[in-house]
Amino acid sequence: MKQFITRGEPQVWMTAAALTTTLLMGLTLIVIVMINGLGTFWPARVTEFKMQSGQSVLGEVLKEEPLPGTDTRRIQLKVGNRDLYGMDFRWIEERQVTERTLPDHVVALEREEYGNFYGLLKNVHVPGTDKAQPIWQQLVAGREAILPLRDKLDEIDGHINDINREIEALQDRDRLLVYQGVASGHPERQHIVVEVSELKGSFAHWMEQQRLQKEALADYYAEFSDINGRSAHIELDEIVRAYQPNDLGFFQRAGIYGSKLVELFVGEPRESNTEGGLFPAIFGTVLLIFVMSLFSFPLGVIAAIYLSEYAGEGLMVRLVRIAVNNLAGIPSIVYGIFGLGFFVYGIGSGIDQLFFPERLPTPTFGTGGLLWASLTLALLTVPVVIVTTEEALGAIPGGIREGSLALGSTRFQTLTRILLPMASPGIMTGLILSMARAAGEVAPLMITGVVKLAPSLPLDGQFPYFHLERKFMHLGFHIYDIGFQSPNVEAARPMVFVTTLLLVLIVIVMSGVAIRLRNHMKKKYTFGTF
Repeated sequence: MKQFITRGEPQVWMTAAALTTTLLMGLTLIVIVMINGLGTFWPARVTEFKMQSGQSVLGEVLKEEPLPGTDTRRIQLKVGNRDLYGMDFRWIEERQVTERTLPDHVVALEREEYGNFYGLLKNVHVPGTDKAQPIWQQLVAGREAILPLRDKLDEIDGHINDINREIEALQDRDRLLVYQGVASGHPERQHIVVEVSELKGSFAHWMEQQRLQKEALADYYAEFSDINGRSAHIELDEIVRAYQPNDLGFFQRAGIYGSKLVELFVGEPRESNTEGGLFPAIFGTVLLIFVMSLFSFPLGVIAAIYLSEYAGEGLMVRLVRIAVNNLAGIPSIVYGIFGLGFFVYGIGSGIDQLFFPERLPTPTFGTGGLLWASLTLALLTVPVVIVTTEEALGAIPGGIREGSLALGSTRFQTLTRILLPMASPGIMTGLILSMARAAGEVAPLMITGVVKLAPSLPLDGQFPYFHLERKFMHLGFHIYDIGFQSPNVEAARPMVFVTTLLLVLIVIVMSGVAIRLRNHMKKKYTFGTF
């Protein structure tokens, strides 16, 4: 035993146990998120429960558990039909069930509003459809028939949005002229009035076209009933996806699952973010990390180079190093408050007064947006980049510096051609750590620009194409919002796990790209320490 202790075996076992525990914790987290997230989109079978009261309950079985204080069990069902019942989920007691079946030809609908619908298809009204076809085929044909009408409506909406942007631009120009003291009778202002009037006439025309197109779409509808016979009139344009869950084979279920995954990545959210896609949140998260890296990485590397290669070892430098190390421990909400006060209300308000005075008091840069959120996160992650870069530069043997200088190189040449290439793998480690931390921060973003639902993306086809002043969506805030602010908690729970899994996946992918680049640099400079 004494020899066992003197050889340091207990310490080896302790470190191995600590590593194993850490890996198990991380693996458990990922497994739990995957189990609850990946199965969300699989089309489940719909079960009918006949109750002792004579009524029937139809829905997806979510879970069964013992009823506390009794010898029976209770079953949680997703019954959908919120427009009929006012709720999506229901508990029933197993002892009240007389029969449990999987009825054929039950229809499941995913809708733009009111969540899922579970029931029976009674009638389909589609102009020009052959009524001799089976009723399900009529529904499928009707949904295909409205696609050109839907595309036409989207085209009309695009014209309306373009006109709105043109009117807004002209009104901004007119406000600038008013701010500059130009009289209302000035030719330029008169020209703006004429153009706005013409655009409003065109706007009214397209609004009428939109109304007519919606009326045409309203002619395509279907009549459904729930399992107890309550009728529901649903327009085909409101249906996102329709299928018969109890009649599907494995590959048909897999196809629906794949279509839902595609919608998750490229679709827009609906139903208060509890359903639909996450494209705006995914786009906002990736763009935020990218813009943040553009600020924090160069700033951190330059600061570390100065501290490591040019600054002396005086008291001030030691204090700066201590301050940099301590900055990493400041709560992120403090950075958010600083970003709000300094960037948004300070610099942003100044930019508005200098460049957009005609828009005041409506702020342009004087409110939260992508730019200020990125700068706030850059301040949050700069200490990580500084510390890792300093350590990478400090690990290079001093003889390499001295040899380079002895051969006639300047300090700048030594830095750029010898030291930075050798330290680049360590510097990339700082970038990886900063990206991983920034991806999960939510508190600063809630103050500096993130929103529940962004009307437009920071990057689009409208000049100047990259709009740093716009607000954005973020996966981290999306998790908080739907998990704790949603009025329908049960409906939001699956999307919480899906969004969490997606955020972890984004961090892994972006970190993986950076790690691959770091390994490439490491192989290229194998003569270095890193």
